[in-house]
Amino acid sequence: MTAAQLNRPYMQSAWMTEDVTAVAALSRDFFATVVTPQAEKFAAQGHPDKEAYRRAGELGLLCMSIPEEYGGGGGTFAHEAALLTEQTLAGDTSLHLGVHSIIVPHYINAYGSEEQKKYWLPRIASGEVVAAIAMTEPGAGSDLQSMTTRAIRTADGYRITGEKTFISNGYNADVVIVAAKTDPEARGAGISLFIVDLVDPVTGDLVAGFSRGKPMHKIGQRGQDTTTLTFDEVFVPASALLGQENTGFRQLKTQLASERLILAVAATAAIEKAVDLAIAYAKDREMFGQRLFDFQNARFELAECTTVARVARIFVDDCIDKHLAGELDATTAAMAKYWLSDQQCSVIDRCLQLFGGYGYTLEYPIGQMYADARIQRIYAGANEVMKELISRSL
Repeated sequence: MTAAQLNRPYMQSAWMTEDVTAVAALSRDFFATVVTPQAEKFAAQGHPDKEAYRRAGELGLLCMSIPEEYGGGGGTFAHEAALLTEQTLAGDTSLHLGVHSIIVPHYINAYGSEEQKKYWLPRIASGEVVAAIAMTEPGAGSDLQSMTTRAIRTADGYRITGEKTFISNGYNADVVIVAAKTDPEARGAGISLFIVDLVDPVTGDLVAGFSRGKPMHKIGQRGQDTTTLTFDEVFVPASALLGQENTGFRQLKTQLASERLILAVAATAAIEKAVDLAIAYAKDREMFGQRLFDFQNARFELAECTTVARVARIFVDDCIDKHLAGELDATTAAMAKYWLSDQQCSVIDRCLQLFGGYGYTLEYPIGQMYADARIQRIYAGANEVMKELISRSL
C-alpha cells in the first residue's frame, strides 16, 4: 500500500476547508517527488539536504500560518496540520517542519520586534535559512528551569555560554532561538530567549565560539538531524533578545501548547496509517489455507485499533478546532500529546505483531514507524511530565 492509497479520514474534518484541501494535495506531491525518493540518502547522512527546505519554500509550504506581510501564507494552523499529516502519511521524518515552519516562526511573530520579524520570517518562509530552537541541555530536559546556559550582558549585547543537546534541525540550522539564563539566581524567572544568527554575515563561516556535533545516531528518525550545539562566549547584539529580558520561561510555556498539538497531529496520522497498513496486509496474507484476516484474533485486534484511531481523530480534530478559535488550553494540549503519542506507540506495536517477522524488518513501513514513534513520548515534554501538568488542573 502506497502513501497515495492510504485512507485519509482527516479529509472529512471540519477544518479541512477547500484551500486547506489544496494544501494537502500540494504537500502530498511535494513529499512524493522531492523527499521520499531521497529517504535513504537522508537516513545515511543523518540529515536532509537544505535544498528540500528551499523547495518547500518555493511551493509556499513553509510558514503558512504566518502573516503575508512577513512572507508567510496568511493561513491558519489548519494548513500546517494538513502538511504535517501528509508528511506522516508519506513516512518522512527527516524534515522537522514543525520546528522550522511553525514553532520558531511563531516565537518570532509573537514576541519579536518589527525589525526581527521583517528580517527573519521571510527568510525562514522561503527556506533560505533553516531554523531551530535550543532549550534542552545535558542536565536539563523537561526541567527547563534548571538550564545552565548563560547570557552575560556586555556593553553592546550578550555573550552566550552553554551546551544544548537533542536539538532538532541542529546540523542544518542557520538560525536558532536559544534559551539562556540572564539571571542565574532566579530559575525560570531568569530565562531569556535570543535569536542567534549562526552564520557570520561577512565570512559566511559559523560565528566565533559556536560549534555543533555530528548528527546523532538514533534508533528512529534517522534522516532528521539531531545534534548538540555548543556556545562558548558567542556574542549576540542586544537586538537579538526576543521580547523582554527574563520573560523567556513564560514565552516557552505559552508556545508549548502549540508544539504539543503538532505532535498530536502527527501521532493521529501515524495511528491511522498503521491501521490501514495492517488491514491491507491481513487481507492479503495467507496462513493455514486462509487469510490472516479470517482469524478472529486478527480481526479483533484490528477492530480495537480502528476504534482507537477513530477516537484519536475525533480528539485531535477537536483540539485543532479549539486552537483555531484561540481556545486550546495547556491542559488539553498536554492530554493530547500524552494520550495520542502513547496510543501511537501502542497501536503501531499491535499492528506490527500482525506482520510477524516481516514487521521487524525495514522492508515494510510498519517497522520504521515502530522505531520512529518512540521519541514521541519523550520530546516536547515527557509524557510523565504531561500527566503531572494535567494533575495540577484537577
